[in-house]
Amino acid sequence: MTNAVIECILSRSAAKYYDPAAILSDDLIRELVRIGTTAPTSFHLQNWRFIAVRSPEAKARLRPIAWDQPAITEAAVTFIVCGQLADSSVVPERLAPLVEAGIMPAKMVPEWEIPARDLYMEYPQRQRDEAVRTGTFGAAAIIYAARSLGLGSTPMIGFDADAVHQEFGLAENEVPVMLLSVGALRSGNWAQKPRRPVADVLDLV
Repeated sequence: MTNAVIECILSRSAAKYYDPAAILSDDLIRELVRIGTTAPTSFHLQNWRFIAVRSPEAKARLRPIAWDQPAITEAAVTFIVCGQLADSSVVPERLAPLVEAGIMPAKMVPEWEIPARDLYMEYPQRQRDEAVRTGTFGAAAIIYAARSLGLGSTPMIGFDADAVHQEFGLAENEVPVMLLSVGALRSGNWAQKPRRPVADVLDLV
């Protein structure tokens, strides 16, 4: 079972070495995020935000609070992937374009909003869990889009979350899910590392 998409997925590996002279245009950065936002979200909440750290000044602010990881300054851009706490009150607003496009009948909106409210409103942990899930889905889409363009990527959880929150002005309802560096590669990067056998991780029931 092979095709271009599968080959892209199977050939991806976390990059360690980037070409520090290479840049990504703002238009390409926007396109990567646009692709990222096509990933699934619960109740179509789209509860994410992406901060593209790409200027030397911003990179210099981020690197000390990201465990001094070289990718922060060497990759063309590092996204601060922010998940937003799940909030059912935004469901009508987020579904409005679907109604306007004729995809969803207006009468169906409460059928989404009410269960979303029941699922999240009184459950802070669920709200946060959904923020992390959403941010992760979006980051994964960016990772594979970058790979398809011949770019490397490095997802990172090594950072001071409180410091990132403060330094880059995250809102109270935002969780810094991960950092995701993207850029042109230089030599020395490893190929895809061997994975555990499917038999060890799959139960067929």
